[in-house]
Amino acid sequence: MADILLVEDKESLRQMLRLTLQSAGYTVDEACDGAEARRKLNDARYNLIITDLKMPRADGLEVLRAAKSADPDNTVILLTAYGTIDEAVQAMKDGAYEFLQKPVDSRHLLLLVQRATEEARLRAENILLREEYSRRYGFPRIIGDSPAMQKVGREIQQVAATPTSVLLMGESGTGKELFARAVHHLSPRRTGPFVAINCAAIPDSLIENELFGHEKGAYTGADQRRVGKFELAARGTIFLDEISEVAPAVQAKLLRVLEERKVTRLGGSADIDIDVRVVAATNRDLKATVATKQFREDLYFRLAVFPVQIPALRERRSDIRELAEFFAAKYSRELRRQSLKLVLESLLALEEYDWPGNVRELENCIERACILATGSEIKPVDLNLAPPADYKSKESDGLLEGFDMRGSLAEVSARAQRLVERRKIEATLKECGYNKSRVAERLGVSYKTLLTRIKELELE
Repeated sequence: MADILLVEDKESLRQMLRLTLQSAGYTVDEACDGAEARRKLNDARYNLIITDLKMPRADGLEVLRAAKSADPDNTVILLTAYGTIDEAVQAMKDGAYEFLQKPVDSRHLLLLVQRATEEARLRAENILLREEYSRRYGFPRIIGDSPAMQKVGREIQQVAATPTSVLLMGESGTGKELFARAVHHLSPRRTGPFVAINCAAIPDSLIENELFGHEKGAYTGADQRRVGKFELAARGTIFLDEISEVAPAVQAKLLRVLEERKVTRLGGSADIDIDVRVVAATNRDLKATVATKQFREDLYFRLAVFPVQIPALRERRSDIRELAEFFAAKYSRELRRQSLKLVLESLLALEEYDWPGNVRELENCIERACILATGSEIKPVDLNLAPPADYKSKESDGLLEGFDMRGSLAEVSARAQRLVERRKIEATLKECGYNKSRVAERLGVSYKTLLTRIKELELE
């Protein structure tokens, strides 16, 4: 990505300005008029736009409007000849950063560019974590000022402007889809569709159809053509959640899509070109699944060009208070209750809890507390959090009572693992009111894996 978009219809002046900027270390993309500049603004992001005011086809004011439409934070400097000062002043009222009168003094230009780019950098720094960003793009706010979240925010902003594939890694409930949407909305593809698919929620026999679509007559019941998710995401972003659960046969086809940027519908023979940015997510250690041959190594490297580790909530405890207060305000409004305040004891209890279900579990906890609370305060009893020591003692009490210790170490270990898994799944089913989707999230496994273990452990 170039630092600066330079828009000037006179080639000699454009060349002189480009050399001046490049000599100062900036990378420069050029446009010979406003119409070309508008096209470039649709396809890329720039730290700064420098544009002449009077140009054929589209003038500097149109470039300014296009830049502000693409991103209200875009910084635009106008170049103007004598006699157009009034128009330049009007342009500044419309959002231009500054204007320079021709002939341009190179030292003045470089000082202005340095100041403008530094201000833009400070303004944009971790905009991902700011409230105005979520309001602007209309999706839930990402909350957190901890060093771990600041690092993730910087990484997301850096990669968003590129076409690079992104792999989001983190436990269930850490908000991976929220970060995937942030990648999309900070990218040049933000005007295109964002298409999400949970690979773990779709049976192996149907996942290929969902991703790639089918032709009429491809199989019994296929009475019309169906477009797949990759085609639906054209010129936008596709989010492949729980990518680790995709069957090996489909992994091979996904690899081809990423390498060749083409899909073939089921029952079809024609290759269809696609222009899609891929963001994948997993709550498993993909490197470990590659080592056990459960996931293709070549596909892993295609997906993990830019890996981002989303921290667990227990790894950013300093964010718990802000998150809890945000959810308390949110559910007070939704439940049409007076504003509920978390008392200090409640905040301390929240900060001490380990949150195996991460932010999603915290949100559910606060929503439940808002229903249970009496008066205007949320007290520890409303949170229904067991102290860690009590939790451990309850889990261990009587665990080995009557346990069969006969046989080899491997046999005893296998029985112990089965017993612990059975107890843990059984307890979590009760805690979640037998909502299996929530149980899978709480245990950090896919829905499909949970159903398999419930059947194997005879818990149905």
